[in-house]
Amino acid sequence: KTMKYCPTFPKRFGSIQDARAFCVQFFQWYNHDHHHTGIGLMTPWQVHSGQAPTIRETRLKTLADVYAKNPQRFVRKPPQPPELPDAAWINPPEKKAAA
Repeated sequence: KTMKYCPTFPKRFGSIQDARAFCVQFFQWYNHDHHHTGIGLMTPWQVHSGQAPTIRETRLKTLADVYAKNPQRFVRKPPQPPELPDAAWINPPEKKAAA
């Protein structure tokens, strides 16, 4: 769905080479630049390469500093970065039925 709704996605590709060239650029952006809500506002590369816990810790410290300087900005509680999922799947494995 992300690819189809990308502003640069053409109505048609002129050739297979055009489609491949688009996909190379799209997947570079998708994996290295686009922050995904399902994986804690990280890029797939950050998660895959093991950087996500360090990035989340940095975000946590930054948010704690912001809260300490100006707590009245936050009505309910101190801000927290999104949690990291235990696993992230494109196609999750099928769940086995309990025996």
